[in-house]
Amino acid sequence: MAADTATRNAPRPVPGLPAPPWILMYHSVGDPADDPYGITVAPGRLDRQLGWLRRRGLTGVDAGTLLRAHAAGRSDGLVGLTFDDGYADFVHEALPVLRRHDCTATVFVLPGRCGGTNGWDPLGPRKRLLTEAEIAEAARAGMHIGSHGLYHQRLAGVPDDVLRRETSESREKIREITGTAPDSFCYPYGTVDDRAIASVRAAGYRYGFAIAPGPLLGPYALPRTHVSQADRDLRLWAKRTRHRFARHGAAR
Repeated sequence: MAADTATRNAPRPVPGLPAPPWILMYHSVGDPADDPYGITVAPGRLDRQLGWLRRRGLTGVDAGTLLRAHAAGRSDGLVGLTFDDGYADFVHEALPVLRRHDCTATVFVLPGRCGGTNGWDPLGPRKRLLTEAEIAEAARAGMHIGSHGLYHQRLAGVPDDVLRRETSESREKIREITGTAPDSFCYPYGTVDDRAIASVRAAGYRYGFAIAPGPLLGPYALPRTHVSQADRDLRLWAKRTRHRFARHGAAR
């Protein structure tokens, strides 16, 4: 999806409305040469992006750690790092870079597609997803595992049984894989509505992540900033500045 477009179209600044903590949204880490959706960042570019954050006194942490620190008034110097879709390259390419910069991250996985591919993308390329063993490996390495649903299905408007399956069953499957039930849910395609929020809350999650949730903003509909291969120092600075002053909606 064109996540940069969603970022550009986010509502404009409004005086006096505090911004939620800054959370970055990554997807795949690998060769960006064939990348029609703009979701692949090369390992070297990820290394430079995390270096840019560290030089500005920011440490990348998983989303839960960031939000707990934010609630306690101790999130200065922290930025959330999230990786959607659970691509296998997270373990092989992203994890070594994160370790080099002493960062952690939340990886949103699809336990119904473990070891499969990103079949929801009509354009290539096909990318392998994390297996159950690789998900467990990421968790042992200190990364936090969140749910992206079972099958990467858009939740807005789906029947109730599908909604429960995508939220509740995915949480239980991740618990079976890692030994810990996830506290975070990421809405596929970044889209969210009231029913999806209610289902995520009922399933036992503490946080939900979208892209630009607008009036649904709250702990179950948190905004994130898409990061791409094109993001060098100036673009990162602009995105950070935009987040700090953007109107995200009225928190619920």
